[in-house]
Amino acid sequence: MATPTPIIPKYKLIFLGDQSVGKSCILNRFLNDSFTEDYQATIGLDFQSKNVNIENQDIHLLLYDTAGQEKFRSLIPMYTRDSNIILLVYDIACKESFDHLPDWLKDLNNVNKDEVIFALVGNKKDLENREVEFEEAKKFADDNNFIFMEVSAKTGEGFSDLFYKKIFEQITIRFRPKGQQPTAEVKDIKLNLEENKKQNVKKRKCC
Repeated sequence: MATPTPIIPKYKLIFLGDQSVGKSCILNRFLNDSFTEDYQATIGLDFQSKNVNIENQDIHLLLYDTAGQEKFRSLIPMYTRDSNIILLVYDIACKESFDHLPDWLKDLNNVNKDEVIFALVGNKKDLENREVEFEEAKKFADDNNFIFMEVSAKTGEGFSDLFYKKIFEQITIRFRPKGQQPTAEVKDIKLNLEENKKQNVKKRKCC
């Protein structure tokens, strides 16, 4: 008898936040470990996917990069439906993008917050003209029970901790089948970063 093909779990991860906070750059850094200044504003939605190995278990990430323009805000409830992970992104050098975070949360009324992993991500950590203090953002994240991390899509700083430790750690805790025990202590999760980078990346434009 042929060995059954293992089922690879799929998780929907969506990026939200104002225009120009660097959502597309974060996605590109995560997928390709690269950065470019020549990004055009996302129109509607951009979809990509990536396979990642956690605790010797392959998972398939469905990655949705949303537009930050006001005219697309009415589509957010549709985009976030059935999401597993939501990243709220702001620009640490733009206070306005941080002040708009409560408005983005209002657009998530359709999301069962007890079943979704939320992460607050402050991008552009490499800039010196900071307008949002770390402590202020950390308090917002703590008050909402969010993961919090400052990163730089330009340099890659913070990405390993954000994705390969904090977010994927929560996946192993919250989405593990009932009764299944972890194969290792969560704090000892070992990820082959080079192998993950070699995974095939599929991309298509939407809208």
